[in-house]
This record gives sequence, C-alpha cells and structure tokens, in this order.
Amino acid sequence: MPTDSSYPVAAVAPSPHSASLLSLWAKTMTYPRFLVLLSGLLLGMAAHAATPASAPPASYFDNSGHDDAFSGGARMIPITTPKGNFRVWTKRVGNNPRLKVLLLHGGPGATHEYFEVFDSFFPGAGIEYYYYDQLGSAYSDQPDDDTLWTVDRYVDEVEQVRQALHLDKDNFCLLGQSWGGILAMEYALKYQQHLKCLVISNMMDSIPAYNAYAHKVLMPAMDQHKLAEVKKLEAEHRTDDPRYMELLGPMHYEQHILRKPQAQWPEPLIRSFAHLNAGIYTLMQGPSELGASGRLETWDRSADLHRITVPTLVIGATYDTMDPSYMAAMARKLPHGHFLLCPKGSHMAMYDDQQAYFAGLVGFLKGVEEDGGAGRD
Repeated sequence: MPTDSSYPVAAVAPSPHSASLLSLWAKTMTYPRFLVLLSGLLLGMAAHAATPASAPPASYFDNSGHDDAFSGGARMIPITTPKGNFRVWTKRVGNNPRLKVLLLHGGPGATHEYFEVFDSFFPGAGIEYYYYDQLGSAYSDQPDDDTLWTVDRYVDEVEQVRQALHLDKDNFCLLGQSWGGILAMEYALKYQQHLKCLVISNMMDSIPAYNAYAHKVLMPAMDQHKLAEVKKLEAEHRTDDPRYMELLGPMHYEQHILRKPQAQWPEPLIRSFAHLNAGIYTLMQGPSELGASGRLETWDRSADLHRITVPTLVIGATYDTMDPSYMAAMARKLPHGHFLLCPKGSHMAMYDDQQAYFAGLVGFLKGVEEDGGAGRD
C-alpha cells in the first residue's frame, strides 16, 4: 500500500459526552497529500458513496460459524481484571471474513448507542462491525471501583475482547472516536501486530495540546461575559447547576460538539448521553467541558505516534473541539497515515457532516479490504 493518501477519502469524553449535559437533560428534558474534495478523490469514492445502501451482498447475512447468531449477534464477553472478573457487552452486525470493525465509544463512560448511525452506511458497504460497551458503560458490568479506570486496564480489556471475537491481522480494524481514539492509539502502540487498520476519529494525540487549543482558540471566540460565568461555576464546583449547561449549550455544544440546536440532536446520541457513567467520565476527563483536568490531563502520545505502522485514517472536523490542523499533522507522522477533513463537521461529524464522514471512512475501509492489508510494516 502506498504511503500517500491513496484511499478514497474526502473532505466525537475529552469533552465528548457531557456529564453536565446529562444532568441538565435529566432535570429538564492545504494539507500536502491530504487535500480534500479533489475531483479525483471524489471519483474514487463513487463506488463507496456515503449514501445508505440497500443491497449488501448475500454473504453479508451468512451466520455460518458465528456462535452469536442465536442471540442476534449480541453476547457478553468475560474479562479478567486486577479486581476480579466481569463481563462486557458486544453485538456483531453482518459477516465479512476480510473486514471486521470494532467500535470504541467515547467518554470515558459513554455508550455504543451514538454509533447506531453506522447502521445506515456499513451494511450497504458489506462491512462487518461490532458495537461494544466498555466496562462501566451501559449494558456491560459497572463495578464501583475507581482503581479500574486507567488507560492500561482499558487497553487490556480491548485485547481480551479481540481474542473473544476471534479478530486478527487479516480482518481486524479498530475505530475509536474521542476517548475511544485515545484507547485505539494506545491499543495500536501495544498490540498493532493484531491490526489490519486503525481509525482515529475526532481525537488529538495529546491532551495538553487539546487543552491549549481550547484556551487559545475556542475560548477567545466565545462571549467573554458568559465564559466568565461558566468559569465561576466551575471554580465553585457547580457544574451540575442547570445554568452551566444553559450557558454552554449554545456557545459550546451547538458550535463544537454537534452543530444543530440541541432540540434537533439525534435520538441515539441523546440516549447515549442519558446513559453516560458520570462517575467514570468526571474521574478521567474532569468536570469542566472546556478542557480535560482528570486522570487524562497529562496523557500525550505525540512522540510515539510514528510507531503505528498499520494503515491509519485520522478524521478531523473544522469546528471540532480537536484542532483539525493538528490532526492533519498527526496523519503526516504516521508511516501509512491518511487524513479526512469533515469541512462542515464538529466533534460528532458522523452526524453534522455525515456525507463527508462516511464517504471517507467507507472508502478507506474498502480500500484496506481490497488491498488485503498491504502497507503494513
């Protein structure tokens, strides 16, 4: 596989899924070789356009050899941790021996539910994929032990899930969005021998760099009087006050998380927020929605990213909380990196720039499938 952006790609926690938003709703109710939208790339995308397809190949529905067919693809996977044995929930959709995508949700502490939009695009492209609630989230066990919530333990969990699902370097693609992107990068740095490809969606490789972008770019563009009130509420530990999200909703969430009025946000995303494990989220991300201050505050893999040698797609968005220029540079650091810019999108670009997001993502995945994993070092 070439090292340039030859796959057909085109132009969502750390601040991805808000414990504060959950509280309010509960109460109330030119980049070199990465240029986007070039005509040649658009022509290359034609075979995998990001419009919901209605006729996946017949083999996509073949459940032969799948021991989860009896339960519609859902299963509970036992995992071992330093604090005992637990179970995590996964659900398979489709059948493709050459391409299987495991989805890592954000948060930490969010759920698989906001990924349900993938149902409109992946089946038509013949992509087998797996929903997965990380330990502490939604349908998975939710132990009450703060020592479990570390990056290393989460990485070990993903490896146990991979083994249980029988995924390997001939078919296994890992997609992580937001916090899931951190987890995906960490997994690849430790276990990339098991990967066919990697997708880092809406996540920078450094929390200090993410925090700097929030302070230097995002915050100065906000109404400074309202921002001062937000910071005062944070300083007084009153992020559960409805006023906090009343302020942040229009000037942050509707600008940088999903660029629609909150009343128009998609039901799967609202449902995922409502099921967020606020304890894990606050411990790892911190209480502020304008930067990370929890256990992830010093996380930084910018010096290590070049060690990931599998084909990797980095997805950024113009209005994201994550700096899109920084993310383009991430792709350039990767030996087989590709960059997708969603020009109209924000942190949840899978919703607010859906056509660009899925055209690029599906095109990349199908390219990897057709190359048979070429490009691995």
